[in-house]
Amino acid sequence: MSDARTAPEPGDFDLQKVLEALVDPVRRSILAQLDAAGEDLRCGLVDIPVSKSTATHHFKVLREAGLIRQYYVGTARMSGLRRAEVEEAFPGLLDIVIPRHATVP
Repeated sequence: MSDARTAPEPGDFDLQKVLEALVDPVRRSILAQLDAAGEDLRCGLVDIPVSKSTATHHFKVLREAGLIRQYYVGTARMSGLRRAEVEEAFPGLLDIVIPRHATVP
């Protein structure tokens, strides 16, 4: 049995779980913010209009679907988009759901 904070490997992604995670606009907002940051963020820095317990639920759904990774740095829970792993499993999916931001030269 794997640790509850462990996200699935690309070969173990469940399409149904991924699609269920992506259907919620709050979760898509979390993914978009992590993508725009270009680095892992403390969960508290992600701006979403929900209570802390609801935010925890949304992060859990994203992690269990394999869309994000989570880990601790001291007492801070960090989250990061697993873009490469998701792209490997479902090419082009994230670009459809959360288009990449144009880079400024």
